[in-house]
Amino acid sequence: MVRRTLGRSAAIAAVLGLLGTGPAQASDPGATSWTPLGISAAGNCTFPAPDVPAEPWALQRVQLDRLWQTATGKGVTVAVIDTGVDPTNPQLARPGKVISGTTYLMDKSQNPPVQAQGGSTTDPVGHGTKVAGIIAATPMPGVGFVGLAPDANILTIRQNDDAGDGDVNTLTQSINEAVKDRQADNVRVINISQDVRSVGGSPDFTGSAGLQQALAAAEQAGIVVVAASGNDGQGQPTYPAAYPTVLAVGASDRNNERASFSQYGDFVQVAAPGVDMLSTVPSHGQCVDDGTSFAAPYVAGVAALLVQEYPNWTPRQIRARIEQTAQRVERGRNAYIGWGVVDPLKAVTDTSAPADAPAADPAVRLDNTQIIPQPLGLGETQADRDRRTATYVLGTAVVAVAALFGGTVVLRDLRRRRAVR
Repeated sequence: MVRRTLGRSAAIAAVLGLLGTGPAQASDPGATSWTPLGISAAGNCTFPAPDVPAEPWALQRVQLDRLWQTATGKGVTVAVIDTGVDPTNPQLARPGKVISGTTYLMDKSQNPPVQAQGGSTTDPVGHGTKVAGIIAATPMPGVGFVGLAPDANILTIRQNDDAGDGDVNTLTQSINEAVKDRQADNVRVINISQDVRSVGGSPDFTGSAGLQQALAAAEQAGIVVVAASGNDGQGQPTYPAAYPTVLAVGASDRNNERASFSQYGDFVQVAAPGVDMLSTVPSHGQCVDDGTSFAAPYVAGVAALLVQEYPNWTPRQIRARIEQTAQRVERGRNAYIGWGVVDPLKAVTDTSAPADAPAADPAVRLDNTQIIPQPLGLGETQADRDRRTATYVLGTAVVAVAALFGGTVVLRDLRRRRAVR
């Protein structure tokens, strides 16, 4: 059974209300649930939409001016395997910014199925356009939103829709196409905001062998693959996120904690903002949506910056830098936000030597100076302190009274002498 759960908007709310947001159940051990990701906010998201002048919260915590002093994603192409990307949105309209790839999506309403109309630069759902915007939307006057890597390009490969008509085989074909375009378009990052869930969490399912081969080819070609962890809020692995050469991204909220819907488990490597995410929509404007679908491109944008800065680093080293510089809540990783919430500025400005894997922070060490015990004595009790204080107060009062009395006597005698004269 195939199912899709995109971030809901007014345009697709009815469809998603029927589909739900949980994984499909299957009795066949080889069966899978196929779920392009996103979870709904309660807002309306129609397109075209008005421009939003306010800077979204996920960007308010990033010093973009400092970030872009180092890298902007220039010369790097990110393959977005999704529902298509609409390049008519002004923030994606720079000539050559959106590169048209293949449409693997089939219109299954036809018998036999035929290729979906419109090509890869058509996005009736809006999901892929939002993903692309978070990665590479360019700045515009009067618009608060911008992509983390605004000078990066996007290779759009249309592979799914709001009915879940994509499958493992078309995802594999899409990854292979991105690898093929490594030289022609300098594809160095792939974003996958969808997942497949096998019964029992097994990495082996129908089509998994081909999928793993495609991911191995991407790693060999020097391409960083980023994938969303899923939106069921459960502790079961999803794929391709859980494969070892993929950077699995969960969603965090404004408090840098795991968003309630975000899939968790030992396979999650990092988290990134995935709640109230503002991004571009088809034709014009921006709107808000929730989901790990929109946390993944946040990380893909950071990967594009790092690839520009360190073009000779391996995908493993890029992943390790993102993990190592994430904002942690403990020494190492945990099952909820992995190594922590991604910090774009720290990732790009850190000057450490490249590493193949992240490392836990060192344990806190006590000073090794010998502690010399002091001799025990009878400490002063509270009653002792009270008596001492009372004595001081009484003594001060006696002195004050004596001084006052003595002064009065002296003054009286002085007046008598003057009267006698």
